[in-house]
Amino acid sequence: MNKKTLIGIAVATLIAGPAKAEEIVLKVAHFWPATALSQQKILEPWCAKIAAESNSRLKCQIFPAMQLGGTPAQLIQQAADGVADIVWTLPGYTAGRFPSVEVFELPFLTRNAEGASRAAWEYYEQFGKKDFEAVRPLAFHVHDAGHIHNNKREIKSLADFRGLKMRAPTRLTNRMIAHLGATPVAMPMPQTPEAVSKGVVDGYVLPWEVIPTMKLHEMTKFHTEMDPSQPSLYTTFFTIAMNKAKYESLPDDLKKVIDANSGAELSAQIGRAWDESAPAARKLAQERGNQFHTIPASEAGAWVKVGDRLAEEWVKEVSAKGYPGQEMLDSARALIAKHSK
Repeated sequence: MNKKTLIGIAVATLIAGPAKAEEIVLKVAHFWPATALSQQKILEPWCAKIAAESNSRLKCQIFPAMQLGGTPAQLIQQAADGVADIVWTLPGYTAGRFPSVEVFELPFLTRNAEGASRAAWEYYEQFGKKDFEAVRPLAFHVHDAGHIHNNKREIKSLADFRGLKMRAPTRLTNRMIAHLGATPVAMPMPQTPEAVSKGVVDGYVLPWEVIPTMKLHEMTKFHTEMDPSQPSLYTTFFTIAMNKAKYESLPDDLKKVIDANSGAELSAQIGRAWDESAPAARKLAQERGNQFHTIPASEAGAWVKVGDRLAEEWVKEVSAKGYPGQEMLDSARALIAKHSK
């Protein structure tokens, strides 16, 4: 190679500039519509943040509403298998697979989603790592207070549940429905509007944010809430989880970007977004003239006893599977109290 050729190569290299770093696109899948809080207030800002902090080397391609195929219950396995790089789902959609974290779905345990979500991450680090060893968790969180919604009658006491078919999302929330006196019907959230409109169920339990997203406030007449001085009737446990092989394949500097944007802070941020979403969503049901009833604190005792029975049952069940059930329950309660002040 002569001198003139070498100079030409050098000049071309200078003009072209340094080689562009490889762009890595993460496939992010979830079951909500693209208009939901989960995508607009959490995933899209999160993806923008990791793009900025990686100089656009990390980017997301978001697949809402199960666009990668499968069912909501299959999302966690899709993350394990690499069908998706990151998923957002309910561990409770696969009943019995993640018993350690079910404790957060027990009735009357949480007071706000932000504190309970921060507690959830800390709890996972103590008790949940074995259950989630097939994936790399990025966040754990709960939603804000869940409430009772139905079309048959105003629910003012436990007796009013008799004869009702009520949708709930997970094993423990369905058991709670049964203990309250209704017939539980298990189904993922996306199936709920059709089930309500066709009368497959008389009602459902959900937090406020989800209801207008699914237009359920337009299909529902009655809403029952606990007195705000009381802990939440129930909540549901979620995770954002990443495929382990995809994470391990990242260069160290990009792993640091993911690490800096996951964990307790991300979990608490998600919980806070859910807490903040409730008033505006509830207002839409009010504006339609739907009927509301609050269970006063003075009458909450019978409801709380339902939660106590369910907690006792859960401790026995998970202890029989080799988990330290009572220690897990006590720890969850202590962590929630610590982070919810």
